[in-house]
Amino acid sequence: MILALLLILAEKKILNYGTCCIDINEGEKKLQVTGGGSLLSSLAENEIFIPSACGGRGTCAYCKVQVMEGGSMISPVEEPYLGPEERKNQIRLSCQVKVRKDIKIHVPKELLSVKKYRGKLLHKRPLTYDIIELRIELLEPNTIDFVAGQYVQLESEEYDGHDRVMRAYSMSSPPSDKNHIELMIRKVPSGICTTWVFEHLKEEQEVTFSGPYGKFRISNTDAEIIFIAGGSGMAPIWGMLRDLKENGNTRKATYFFGALTQKDLFFVDELTKLQQEVSWFRFVPALSKEPEGSDWKGERGLITEVVARYMPDCSKNEGYLCGSPGMIDACIKVLTEAGMTEDRIFYDKFA
Repeated sequence: MILALLLILAEKKILNYGTCCIDINEGEKKLQVTGGGSLLSSLAENEIFIPSACGGRGTCAYCKVQVMEGGSMISPVEEPYLGPEERKNQIRLSCQVKVRKDIKIHVPKELLSVKKYRGKLLHKRPLTYDIIELRIELLEPNTIDFVAGQYVQLESEEYDGHDRVMRAYSMSSPPSDKNHIELMIRKVPSGICTTWVFEHLKEEQEVTFSGPYGKFRISNTDAEIIFIAGGSGMAPIWGMLRDLKENGNTRKATYFFGALTQKDLFFVDELTKLQQEVSWFRFVPALSKEPEGSDWKGERGLITEVVARYMPDCSKNEGYLCGSPGMIDACIKVLTEAGMTEDRIFYDKFA
């Protein structure tokens, strides 16, 4: 750890790469940046926001861009996330590429229109002991256009010696609410951003974020939907459900909400009410570690086991999943074993 910190310090303070040029999309934009920083952070400092769910640690693999010239060798951190076709096309994780000389890259045009927003925190309310909901009023710009399922990157402020960091959080509000966004955030032990949110961020305080990002969204088909998400993974699902209701959806949908015990459940009343209001929706909460003999009357067991019991044939369904990589992989296995093809499974993994 000490050696790694010394290397980072040397990169920033001792080595001098001078000013480097980042050429984007064959001259569409040219940035002059101070060499030595990561490609991801250098672009963000110039208000070009490449999606990243892990804050630049090289674990989410969201920040891929095409590096045409000037990239260094592929690092060991990148190797697990780059397939043969991506390597052939010079795809890299921008958080792992250092800008040490002039560099030419290509990024999707839609990312060049991602905006940075300033907002005011209207409320911060606990949903469980470790998950809170933020409702943010947009100040500048004062509206946002997005698709249910997309996410933003919330920026923390400096505190207790920690620099500002950005972390990705899915929006749980419906796209019709253009003047606000809502987020569900689970506290991560020692997490820089979540500690700031839980312990330092106050109501009425101004916040900054960028977005919208992501391709997680409901497809334009009539296939019956299976939603699977637990904890703060509910955020994009809740946004999708509200959007479906507002748009007069007729597709059948079942939401399997996995939790450990009753204290990990939230929005049960809201989801039960939605189930009573519309004919197309079914809500199935399930607990995997609820003590025997408790007053819980619902499903028990791992959420994958519950899905398998309820949905033995998924050959005509579509799956929408949000959660940790392990949870997503386990759900994909269950759904494909029940006949769902992988091209009908859509997910948002977060570390």
